[in-house]
Amino acid sequence: MKHLRAVLFDIDDTLYSTTAFALRARKNALQAMIGAGLRSTVDDLARELSETIAEFGSNYEHHFEKLLERLPAAVTRGLNRAVLVAAGVAAYHDSKFELLRPFPDVLPAFKRLAHTYLVRGIVTDGLAIKQAEKIIRLGIYPFLSPQAIFISDQIGISKPNPKIFSRACADLDLPPDEVLIVGDHPAKDIDAANAAGCFTALARRGGRHQADPGRTKPDFTVRDFTQLLSILSRRFKVRATT
Repeated sequence: MKHLRAVLFDIDDTLYSTTAFALRARKNALQAMIGAGLRSTVDDLARELSETIAEFGSNYEHHFEKLLERLPAAVTRGLNRAVLVAAGVAAYHDSKFELLRPFPDVLPAFKRLAHTYLVRGIVTDGLAIKQAEKIIRLGIYPFLSPQAIFISDQIGISKPNPKIFSRACADLDLPPDEVLIVGDHPAKDIDAANAAGCFTALARRGGRHQADPGRTKPDFTVRDFTQLLSILSRRFKVRATT
């Protein structure tokens, strides 16, 4: 078996449930906006917000402003829109303290990986500060190799372009066939990393992209990182002990 020298992880719906977090945080935000005077229901606002996010993208920074622009004038009449937006933004960010938590198996696995010779890193799509905040809030940063954090916004390449994985390997001075990519998205993570020549592990976490068809098969499929550690030990002779 090829000698493995690095394992690089996706973040969203791989290390924590992005889907579940987003639904609850957005609901909290909409409830706060209603509490600030917005004349609507959570269900009606949630449908309109979902359309807004689909049209402008999840990394757009003014979803709540666009939401208010789309609503009938009567629902905001006499209200300060900046206050409504601030109420939503504050509630969304407050939700991070309560809800932004890694899957239960993530930190134990990362702690064990930190005792191995492997380079441990991240390859993720998104805005630099937004994704970096997740790394900090999830508590994984102490177990990562600092030079192995790759965020699409910082390097000008995003998934599913295989170049994002090729760039990560090149910056780490590692051949792709000595790097394992772990992600939840069959197309963006698995197909792209396969095309770059990396080993791949599909994390079946139940996120919204799990049903998306991929063109290629992962080398491994795992339900959790306990299985991942077993694969590292069995197939690559990496002993991830405490």
